[in-house]
Amino acid sequence: MEHTEERPYANPEAAARKLLELAANVAAVQDGRIYIERINALVMIGLEGSGREFGAGLKYAIEGGWLSKHESGTYVKLTPPGEDLLPRT
Repeated sequence: MEHTEERPYANPEAAARKLLELAANVAAVQDGRIYIERINALVMIGLEGSGREFGAGLKYAIEGGWLSKHESGTYVKLTPPGEDLLPRT
């Protein structure tokens, strides 16, 4: 029997919270837009996350009103409820 490590972002809420943290630390372009591929790269390469984890986390954050995604799918924006979830510094 093989044992596998639990993936830290397999839970959509945990993935969504991490996406918020990453989005808050990515330089936004005009009007607070954050290119989605910048966050995706951080998840896939930096955190060794999967596409499913990224997609589930993104969906959770959007449905929760934490992020809004442009209809083109090119960028996201942090929303006030999402900003409220970020740790205060």
